[in-house]
Amino acid sequence: MPNDENAGMPVRDAQAFARKMKRRLAVAAVIAVALAAGGIISRGIKAGRLAEWTKAQSIPTVEVVSPKPGTGEQELVLPGDVAAFTDAQIRARVNGYIREWKHDIGAHVKSGETLAIIDAPELEQQLEQAKGEQARAEAHVQLAKLTSKRWAALRASTAVSQQSVDEKSGDFNAKIADVAAARANVERLKALQGFTQVVAPFTGLVTRRNIDVGVLVGPGNGQELFDIADIHVVRVFVRAPQAFVAQLPTGMTATLKLPQFPSRVFTAKLDSTSNAIAEKSRTLLVQLLANNADGALLPGSYAEVHFKLPANAQLLRVPANAILYRDNGLNVAVVGPDRKVVIKPIEVARDLGVEIEVLSGISAADRIIVNPPDIIADGDIVRLSSDDTAKNVPDGKKTEVE
Repeated sequence: MPNDENAGMPVRDAQAFARKMKRRLAVAAVIAVALAAGGIISRGIKAGRLAEWTKAQSIPTVEVVSPKPGTGEQELVLPGDVAAFTDAQIRARVNGYIREWKHDIGAHVKSGETLAIIDAPELEQQLEQAKGEQARAEAHVQLAKLTSKRWAALRASTAVSQQSVDEKSGDFNAKIADVAAARANVERLKALQGFTQVVAPFTGLVTRRNIDVGVLVGPGNGQELFDIADIHVVRVFVRAPQAFVAQLPTGMTATLKLPQFPSRVFTAKLDSTSNAIAEKSRTLLVQLLANNADGALLPGSYAEVHFKLPANAQLLRVPANAILYRDNGLNVAVVGPDRKVVIKPIEVARDLGVEIEVLSGISAADRIIVNPPDIIADGDIVRLSSDDTAKNVPDGKKTEVE
C-alpha cells in the first residue's frame, strides 16, 4: 500500500524523493563513520600519551648534592678518664687493732706523715722473746769460745784427740751462726713494729678511709685502710681509633672539657701510648698529662678530650642521610652523566652527626643522592629534582589525562 507521504505524488517525483533520501542517508553514514574513526584515533593518541606519562612518572625523582671539602683543621673529640698521677692503697703489715686514725678523706698529707696507729701487743711480746733468744745465743757463743780454746790447749799436750778439738771448734762456729740468726729475727720484728705507725708513702690527698677505732686489721684479711692519691699532675687515658693513630704524636697538646666546669678549658700534653692496638676495639691507649695545681681535676672524672689534627685534603663531607647500609659496608648512590645510578662503597673517617667525613670512594665531582631508596641499585635510571621536566612528558608538554 503506498505511503501516506507519497500519496497524491506523481511516480516520478516519488522516485526523485527516494533517491534524495538515500543520498542523505549515505552522507550521514559517512559522517558517522568519520566521527567514530576520529574518536578512536583521538583515544589512541591519548592512550599513547598516558603510557608515556606513566612511564615517565615511574622514574624516581631524586635530590643530589656534591661532596664538600673537609675542614681546614680537624678536631677529634674522644672520651677520657682522669686518674691520679700516683695512687696507692694503704694496707696493714702487722696484725692488730686500730688505736687511732689521724686523717679523714680530703686531707692533704705529706710523705711520712702518720695516718693511723695500730695496737699490736702480740708483736711486742714476740720482740721481747726474740731479744731473750738473742741474749741466750750470745751466752752460748761465749761458752763455746772458751771451750774451743781450752781443748786446743789440751791438744798440745796430747791429752785430747784432734777430732775432739775440731768438734769444739765447729760447735763454736755454729753458736756464732745462732747469734746472727737471733739478731736478724730481732731486727725483723723491730721493722714490723715500725709498721704499727701507718704513714703516707708520698705527699698527696686522702681519697678514702675504710677503718675506724677498734677495727682488727692485718696482712691476712687484705683490708684497705686508706687510699692516697697524688694529684698535682693527673693522667688522662684515652682510647684513640686506629685510623687516627698516625696523627697523634708524642708531645702534641690537647684540651679537656669537664661537665662540672662548662666554661673552663684545661690543657694536657700527650705523654705516651701503649704502642699496641687492642684487638677487640681496634683502639690505641693514649696517656696525657695535665697540670693540676689547683686540684680542679679530680681522679675518676670523665673528660672530653679535644685533639686538633692537621687538615687532610683527601677528606670529603657528605650528608649522613646519603649513606646506604649494605652487606659490604657503607655506600653512597651516585648519579652518572647518563642519569644511571652507580653504587660506590666508601671508607668513613669520622661521623660528625649530620655529616660524614669520607676518606675514600668518592670524588668532589660526584652527584650523590640524598635519602636514596633502600631498593636503589646499580643501573637504575633516575630523574633529578632540579630538572624542569621532572613532572612533564619527554616533549615538554603537559600531559592531559581524561
